[in-house]
Amino acid sequence: MSNPSGSVTPLIGRILLSMVFLLSGLQKVGMYSMMVGYAAAMGLPMAKISIGVAAAIEILGGLAILTGFQTKLASWILFLFLIPTTLLFHNFWAMSGMEKMDNTAHFLKNLAIMGGLLILGANGAGAYSVDSSQAGKA
Repeated sequence: MSNPSGSVTPLIGRILLSMVFLLSGLQKVGMYSMMVGYAAAMGLPMAKISIGVAAAIEILGGLAILTGFQTKLASWILFLFLIPTTLLFHNFWAMSGMEKMDNTAHFLKNLAIMGGLLILGANGAGAYSVDSSQAGKA
């Protein structure tokens, strides 16, 4: 099997993975007061600040993954960010009915995203990235 690092596949994967974070972060900015209210109701401490920080992490991390800039670091930051986010907002074990089913799906989706972030964090951005172009200059 050939090494796919020079292929366009990692770029496509980064584009798809980054969209989750970019759209979620922009949603937090665009619907800030509603998101703060929801977060406060879920027990998130300092909800106003926490939502602002979460939006910044998602947008900056999403942009880093999209462009392939500091990809390994951004992947690890987003991976760590998803741990408390997933446990706090998708605690399906404390729910029942349709709410449990919905949050189980979101919990599992986040686990899959975390798996992708671990792979990206271990292997880097691939050929079509800022990281790759900077490595060529070193």
